[in-house]
Amino acid sequence: MTGTGSDHSLRARLRALRPEAFGADPAGERLERIRRSPNFADGVFQNPVAARHRPTGSTVEFAKIYFQKEARARRAPSGTIPVHATTLADLAKPPVSGLRLTWMGHSSVLAEIDGHRVLFDPVWGDRCSPFAFAGPKRLHPVPLPLAALGPVDVVVISHDHYDHLDLPTIKALASTNTLFAVPLGVGAHLERWGVPASRLRELDWNESTEVGDLRLTATPARHFCGRGLRNTQHTLWASWVVTGPAHRIYHSGDTGYFPGFAEIGAAHGPFDATMIQIGAYSEYWPDIHMTPAEGVQAHLDLQGGRPHGVLLPIHWGTFNLAPHAWAEPGEWTGDAGKELGQPVASPRPGEPFEPTGTLPADPWWRAVSQPLTRAWHAPERVQAATPAAETRDSDLDLAGDR
Repeated sequence: MTGTGSDHSLRARLRALRPEAFGADPAGERLERIRRSPNFADGVFQNPVAARHRPTGSTVEFAKIYFQKEARARRAPSGTIPVHATTLADLAKPPVSGLRLTWMGHSSVLAEIDGHRVLFDPVWGDRCSPFAFAGPKRLHPVPLPLAALGPVDVVVISHDHYDHLDLPTIKALASTNTLFAVPLGVGAHLERWGVPASRLRELDWNESTEVGDLRLTATPARHFCGRGLRNTQHTLWASWVVTGPAHRIYHSGDTGYFPGFAEIGAAHGPFDATMIQIGAYSEYWPDIHMTPAEGVQAHLDLQGGRPHGVLLPIHWGTFNLAPHAWAEPGEWTGDAGKELGQPVASPRPGEPFEPTGTLPADPWWRAVSQPLTRAWHAPERVQAATPAAETRDSDLDLAGDR
């Protein structure tokens, strides 16, 4: 039987077979809002500066580097990653300054700011993958169970890749009263997983929402999106600014370096603290992730071009997602910060700190790291990003879940 009715029935059956972790495609009024977005053109969301999504260079050469035995050993810790032992007890005490950050690993950060609790990109799952039996596996345990974290006022999601939007974590949080602030289109995934529309704040770039005394603003980033076998680019990616009565913080999500950091800083900064992606970089995907030197420069751009506040490095240490050595992001970000006079915090996973207090500065990774074969060298000032051809190949790619 053919015809419109049977086509709709077939599509419905195919949707029912789609793995739950793939989420849902935007539809209805959500899709219409996406199409009206000034950041949506030619059927996809656009980057502020063009970015190549698929790995550049030879796939064969990349595979040699990625799967070579010695290289694989360098990409993992040589011992047990130290996790802060007293996270729960430390969080039971209110921050003295009104601002405290706790890096839970990768890009997950609990920010206690001006009497509110904001949880960025929470990933409590064992793998950042749609499958429980395959995909990058966590290299250290979570510092404390999600249920022990206590009430959270708002969960902020930067984009829908698996290492930032985790199905079991979201389903657990859906049973609480927390709100969710997400980029435009990402709400479709959360609604499929049980988050009611009334608890969603779905924003385009430069749109804001109020949560108690906090103002949350979705700001541009240079990345991409996608969870299924074909990435339709119908969900937006974002960085986030959170402004309270006394403090301002910034979370980069995933992004390549681009001139927009200075614009975000001019509009919303300077910041007491930034959480900046400095891991999972590679010369094979230079447009969508930052190196440590670029991350430190991005922080300076956000601060008006001068050292200010505290930089918390994120997006490293927890999952093996790129060819670089496991400890390289932590080591090199510290070196770049020292060179430019910028304070960098280096907490163990689960170690709370207040940006105005004594910063965690112990290079804890050295005790469990293979020797770094590439030494730090003084970087030249990062230049404004050079536009690249914006690829629109929607197939799943090697960097797609990073």
